[in-house]
Amino acid sequence: MPWTKIQADSYLKSDPILKKKKGRVVSYSQALCEALDQALEIDSRVYVMGEGVDDSGGIFGTTKNLHKKHGKKRVFDLPLAENGFTGFAVGSAITGMRPVLVHMRMDFMLLSMDQIINHASKWRYMFAGKQTVPLTIRCIIGRGWGSAAQHSQSLESLFMHIPGLRVIVPSNAYDAKGLLLASIACDDPVIFIEHRWLYNIKSQVPKEPYMLALDKAEVVLKGSDLTILAYSLMVHEALKAAQHLKKKGVSAEVIDLKTLSPLDKETILRSVSKTKRAVVASLDWKTSGTSAEIAAMISHSLFDSLKAPVERVALYDIPTPSSYVLEQAFYKDHEDIIIAAIKVMEER
Repeated sequence: MPWTKIQADSYLKSDPILKKKKGRVVSYSQALCEALDQALEIDSRVYVMGEGVDDSGGIFGTTKNLHKKHGKKRVFDLPLAENGFTGFAVGSAITGMRPVLVHMRMDFMLLSMDQIINHASKWRYMFAGKQTVPLTIRCIIGRGWGSAAQHSQSLESLFMHIPGLRVIVPSNAYDAKGLLLASIACDDPVIFIEHRWLYNIKSQVPKEPYMLALDKAEVVLKGSDLTILAYSLMVHEALKAAQHLKKKGVSAEVIDLKTLSPLDKETILRSVSKTKRAVVASLDWKTSGTSAEIAAMISHSLFDSLKAPVERVALYDIPTPSSYVLEQAFYKDHEDIIIAAIKVMEER
């Protein structure tokens, strides 16, 4: 199998020390493009398709010039027919291919829900594990340019709810490359979620192909007073909040969840068992969102040892506004995390 050697020889554990080693620095978008390029080289069954993957911009640079290098039979544009081409991707995965389907906006995946939920997520279970569906669906979330209610939704909790799907949410370039390669090698369908505000963020990334575990969170900052759990863009906001809290004498531990399904419950509970306080910072709505599931899991497992209720930082339960002023009020950032952290610390 073409992925065996990379798994055996180049597997890098999710270790923050690795990121601190000297090496080249690339952006999140470049790391994704490199991962796709290497996957196409490693395995002839891999192909990339999506609306605009062969445009000059290459979807924020993540697929730039791949069609020129690998040919239009392996990197190609699609018509506006989300349900149809998702069905095409599911069918080809079932027959042995490893497609990477790119949605420029997560919102329009809603048109593909029948194929994703009723087919891709269930086939392996329905056939007792004998049938795999190695499909990776890249989707982009995040605000910008007044994208409003139909072009900027973070719908990760919808996919967390579906058994059989993996949901991946990398926050930096190093993780983006390693997790994308691992997703493509995985025999399960993967929803790979990218925040558009992360594409220009840079970090140290090895040139050779490597894969990271699809079920591990990472403690990116150690602390003793409370735990801040975050993913994607909110990891950066959590680190900003932790710096501010440190000036006030509060030691915050920050965990980058990396994957929402499956959740790394062991890492989460180990941290909160130590700090006895938790704040969950998410990108989606508060009701029935990712923060609700994580808060419920923590409260159920550690009820007797918590010194305060778990606080949640999440969006208001209204459609996303397009006005710049309203956007500023609607979206959450490090200031909201600080407020939640202070509230938690006030509980004695």
